Amino acid sequence: MVGIIGVVVVFVMVFGGYLAAGGKMAIILKSLPFEMTMIGGAAVGAFLISNSGSEAKHTVKDMGKVFKGPKWKPEDYKDLLCLLFQLLRMVKQNPMSIEEHIEDPENSSVFGAYPKIVADKEATSLICDTLRSASMNYDDPHQVEEILEKRMEANLHHSMHSSHALQTVADGLPALGIVAAVLGVIKTMGSIDQPPEVLGKLIGGALVGTFLGVFLAYGIVGPFAARLNTVIEEDGHFYQLIREVLVANLHNHTANICIEVGRQNTPTSYRPSFNDLEEALKELKKDAA
Repeated sequence: MVGIIGVVVVFVMVFGGYLAAGGKMAIILKSLPFEMTMIGGAAVGAFLISNSGSEAKHTVKDMGKVFKGPKWKPEDYKDLLCLLFQLLRMVKQNPMSIEEHIEDPENSSVFGAYPKIVADKEATSLICDTLRSASMNYDDPHQVEEILEKRMEANLHHSMHSSHALQTVADGLPALGIVAAVLGVIKTMGSIDQPPEVLGKLIGGALVGTFLGVFLAYGIVGPFAARLNTVIEEDGHFYQLIREVLVANLHNHTANICIEVGRQNTPTSYRPSFNDLEEALKELKKDAA
């Protein structure tokens, strides 16, 4: 919703201010289809040249995140901590009991209580792979933490491609606007023998290209790239929480301490309160009893 409001504000303030200053939309509207074809078409073409088919589809899909916001909400962080608590408690009580859950999480009674987490292949894989490695005595906290850090860095780098691709387009739009403007000037020079009122409209139409390139770059595409970058970074905290809890477990802390380590490392805006999480964990203990 905030993203939609932002787009509306940009258009209203720019064109509203233009009209309030006495500007006329006729020249812009007349030139817009042709300028948009040149600038927008060139931008799309350059985007397709610099990205593979899968990367282009991924970027288009990710643009929805500008309006939807982060995938993981505060309640998801609490669910994740509850899931990890159940798994770690099982590991402490009977290491063998965890095997059926990490080998087939989709049919696990523990994972099944958290369908949104199970649906995310990376989150599920991160949990299961780390617990599986620990069960095979690969449990050096520092080495595991380093491996998880590299894995998450690689995933974040891949996820950031959409943001970088949009920013590249934004960087190129002003230049494409100049290209369209130059073509407009060339067209104008071909009509140099026309009266001033005709030339004025032709020059105005040419300048629409420069305006459109700069407007799209800094008013639309650039902010889209920046917002997408922020959303992806925020979603990355969810996977960092998994790392913090599982590494704490390798230091042989109790399940409660591991979960508290994770809670403390959760960003403030997503962090469940100590009392809320404690109540949720108490309910899990009751159900297990």
